[in-house]
Amino acid sequence: MPKLGIAIIGAGMIGTVHRRAALLAGAEVCGVAASSPQRAREAAQSWNVPRAYRNIEEVAADPQVQVVHVCTPNHLHRSMAQAALEAGKHVICEKPLATTLEDAQALAGLAASTGLVATVPFVYRYHPVVREARARIAQGDLGPLHLIHGSYLQDWLLDPASNNWRVDPALGGASRVFADIGSHWCDLVEWVSGERFTEVSAAFDTVIAERGTDTGQSFSTPTGGSPMQAVTSEDVAAAMFRTGAGTLASLTVSQVSAGRRNRLWFEIDGANASVAFNQEDAERLWIGLPDQREEIFVRGPGAGSAEQRRLSVLPAGHAQGYAQCFEAFVADTYLAINGERPQGLPTFEDGLRSAQIVDRVIASARSRAWTAIG
Repeated sequence: MPKLGIAIIGAGMIGTVHRRAALLAGAEVCGVAASSPQRAREAAQSWNVPRAYRNIEEVAADPQVQVVHVCTPNHLHRSMAQAALEAGKHVICEKPLATTLEDAQALAGLAASTGLVATVPFVYRYHPVVREARARIAQGDLGPLHLIHGSYLQDWLLDPASNNWRVDPALGGASRVFADIGSHWCDLVEWVSGERFTEVSAAFDTVIAERGTDTGQSFSTPTGGSPMQAVTSEDVAAAMFRTGAGTLASLTVSQVSAGRRNRLWFEIDGANASVAFNQEDAERLWIGLPDQREEIFVRGPGAGSAEQRRLSVLPAGHAQGYAQCFEAFVADTYLAINGERPQGLPTFEDGLRSAQIVDRVIASARSRAWTAIG
């Protein structure tokens, strides 16, 4: 595959993850843009890349760039992804695709009209055992589904001294915890189960009423000592869904659950068997069977579905995790740019679907009523 020239907008934690994945996929990082020209120069020097872009206009105008990675705070996604697409660049845009449903619709429509590759990193799809769970459900091993349940729990905002741009609705959007991590769970469960949510009843709560005014990078340790300010975005959320097939699903999300670093967990229970996945123990898929029997499927290149084997790049016993998921997602995006059709690649259409769910979850939490999902 010809070497792609890419630009990364955003030099924080997730921008660094994108850079590593792009390099491993064989791309050339032409330059970086950041929150200020000075920050861009610092990042360009640290990353050893030739250009420090001052703004999105410089990125869009660079003829060496074929792909733009948008890794900025959420409120900038619409304008930056749009500028890149209008300049004829392929785009990888961090989730959420936009902070409003209308903006997500506009971006998905624009991407479709251009024919460019435009993807969103719902990367938990790329855990090999997740592919195994999906394959078993698709081939009928579980039988008709009875129940879907799970949670996505973190603790990085447990300390009231902790703050981040995500906490501010002007930067992160009207929802924080659900849009940030609940959206990952919903995308993953819909994709694995093959069923789509059609209605929701949700509730939000802000359990830490004030936080320090000093903000830091995601998952960083707070310094403390800054003045406090009121918080309006939710720390925890709970949602009950019903799918088009009539299956009930329940989800709990939190960024204030002590000891839970990044625990995305789901269980899907069918008439014949159940499967359960825990992202903090991503080498194994639990399989529940009748008569008090259970099995553990262990990730590896020698067994299971074709997609599970494709994504198992290391031998069993050599743990794979989030980084390998991200690397596989970026590599699949670049393969799509080269004309291939990788299975399960999440596109702007999936980003729009996520925005639809988040929009309806917010509406349900505000109205305290069951709400239809389009």
